[in-house]
Amino acid sequence: MSLKIAFVAGCPYPVPQGSQAFIRENALALRKRGHEIHLIVYGYGTNHSTDNFQIHRGPNIPGENRTSAGPSIKKIWLDLLMVKTVQRVCRERNIQILFAHNYEGLIIALMSGFRPIIYHAHNAMSDELPYYFNRGKEFFHLLGRYMDRKFPQKADYIITPHERLGANLLLKGIKKEKLRIIPPPVDADSFPISQIKKDTLPPILYTGNLDQYQNLDFLFRVIERVRKEIPETRLIIGTFEKQKIQGAEVVHIGTFDSLKKLLEEDSIMAIPRVSWSGYPIKLLNAMASGKPAVCCESSAYGIKNGVNGMVVADNDVESFAQSLITLMRTPSLREELGKNARNTIQTQHNPEIIGKALEDLCLSCIQKQLT
Repeated sequence: MSLKIAFVAGCPYPVPQGSQAFIRENALALRKRGHEIHLIVYGYGTNHSTDNFQIHRGPNIPGENRTSAGPSIKKIWLDLLMVKTVQRVCRERNIQILFAHNYEGLIIALMSGFRPIIYHAHNAMSDELPYYFNRGKEFFHLLGRYMDRKFPQKADYIITPHERLGANLLLKGIKKEKLRIIPPPVDADSFPISQIKKDTLPPILYTGNLDQYQNLDFLFRVIERVRKEIPETRLIIGTFEKQKIQGAEVVHIGTFDSLKKLLEEDSIMAIPRVSWSGYPIKLLNAMASGKPAVCCESSAYGIKNGVNGMVVADNDVESFAQSLITLMRTPSLREELGKNARNTIQTQHNPEIIGKALEDLCLSCIQKQLT
């Protein structure tokens, strides 16, 4: 049974960042199951998508081209303008199910009046929202808790990428029968395998946006500690954002292909994030390319310490630095952890298996609607 499915996401698309990659991989997994996929997104993106999705763009505000995450007045207007786009696409394309990605997508979908809605959670607002504000963090934490209680329960079903976020939403009042834990799909075969060089020290690599919840100040302290022992240590930051960062080599990532090319080079991925509710897609990309990673405990989903990566306590500069140093000096360990990491992606994040799980949920939605 081929379904007509629309993904609603309050974000620019395409952009080579985590949320957009997460949306793309889920859409591809469902399309490979034979379903017709439509993406309803903001009125702009950074480049033309090569995935041949049917993309429907909401009206844009003149001069708006922001790609960074976080709240803003302009984004509120963009979200409101998207409501009519959702209504039009659902009507004209006979859409059967809406996948609402992130809170913006959920609120837009709810305002459209369309049913059924599957809310694909990317995070908990109580965790992430305070990072975007320098003052009043406790207020924004409480506001986030209110949003976590108020909005997800309005969807017909909720997907979270890991158990911890699912448990958090259950504590906020979500009914257990509405919740599904489905990890992000990643096509490991689309990533070239990172080439381990045994005669040179690999650089430390970070990829993604530069928002506060990524905890980059901690990473800079870690690199300072590593350089006390290995002065020639290189830090490469691959990001779409164009800016200079002292002590780092910034590589502009304009497309998903350019990200994959960067991951192919020998390096050690550093995941300094301690925000617990999201799933770092950068980590999955690194694992898919057979690259070892060092992660803070709160963001180390899918990583078993010493098996397919290295895990340290949150914000522990010394442990993080020593883990990086060990990997820099031990190419055989980098190779072993990278190989196991890629195997983890192939088995636990297989797009065929996850696509089937998403499809089953869609069919449950339709059956529920009929009854």
